[in-house]
Amino acid sequence: MIAMRIPWQVLVSEFIGTALLLLIGLSLVIFMFGAGSPAAELLPDIGVRRLITGFLFGGLGGLIAISPIGRESGAHINPIATFGFWMMRKISGSVAIGYVVAQLLGAVAGCLPLLLWGDLGKSVLFGATVPGEGYSLETVVLGEIITTFLMITGLCVFLGFRKLRPFTPALFPFLYSIMVYFEAAISGTSTNPARSFVPAVVAGVWEGWWIFWVGPFIGGLLAILACSFLAKRIEVAKLYYFESDRRRIFHRVQQGI
Repeated sequence: MIAMRIPWQVLVSEFIGTALLLLIGLSLVIFMFGAGSPAAELLPDIGVRRLITGFLFGGLGGLIAISPIGRESGAHINPIATFGFWMMRKISGSVAIGYVVAQLLGAVAGCLPLLLWGDLGKSVLFGATVPGEGYSLETVVLGEIITTFLMITGLCVFLGFRKLRPFTPALFPFLYSIMVYFEAAISGTSTNPARSFVPAVVAGVWEGWWIFWVGPFIGGLLAILACSFLAKRIEVAKLYYFESDRRRIFHRVQQGI
């Protein structure tokens, strides 16, 4: 693919979207699971808290997609989503690299304020994802592969069919509520390297950090290969505002995968 100049407004939007996802989303995680938080008294069943947290975290991503941020950048807010769109030739390699850099920098901006949670945040490592106690590394990696596979497959299916396409942002709260409920104890249900890497930096916890890069990338790759028949049906590298591409960086000529 030919390298192209990326408008700064697009990268700033992706930066802000990722920062908001981590700041608000991980603050929710800290409030729900931090030691001494009133959430444990209000909702003593940890499964219920996982269900609600997954729904709200996924819903936050959906809201970012339908916000002005999503109109500008498409609201990938996840290196794996960007990788998937690049694999399907919806964006150029230079755009993909720019997006991943913006996402990681946005994650830094969103995670640093989490330190204000103090001891409550420390008790859950400021929302960092780590291998679940009692689970082998193979199981943890598999958990990330499966959940990321489901996330990218769901994205491809919704974007690949016109009748489902407008409802793409609504997929995430329901999908993440289920995945977090069943899988969070294993790996934390990251599915997003930016979501895991920067909290690990903030918390200073590097246990199994590579899992949250390797697992999502394998899961994303398998999903794109499995959904390759949908590649030509996906017209634009956005989660919403599919007709808005005034900067002409999201539509790509299709040549198959």
